[in-house]
Amino acid sequence: MSKAGQSILAGAREALAHAKGEREGCVAHAPDDPDVKSIRTRLGLSQTEFAARFGFDPRAVENWEQGRRRPERPARAYLRVIERNPKAVEEALRQPAQ
Repeated sequence: MSKAGQSILAGAREALAHAKGEREGCVAHAPDDPDVKSIRTRLGLSQTEFAARFGFDPRAVENWEQGRRRPERPARAYLRVIERNPKAVEEALRQPAQ
């Protein structure tokens, strides 16, 4: 089975388990098309700075902004969190003092 087929099947199984009450909590929905450039420019960061601050490959950021690639689902969810609360992300990623 293809990777896409496996992903669809896993999602269907998860939805069924949730519908049966076997799973608690909510189902996360990643945005379809995050505007990476808008998020980045609102934060006042260059592509390189944005990538470094949030752990992205700089080429990925460039490709997303140019429309050559689309962030995968986990990256879209992460970008949504960055968009809504960048300070919380920065705090969570900060290295503890030693």
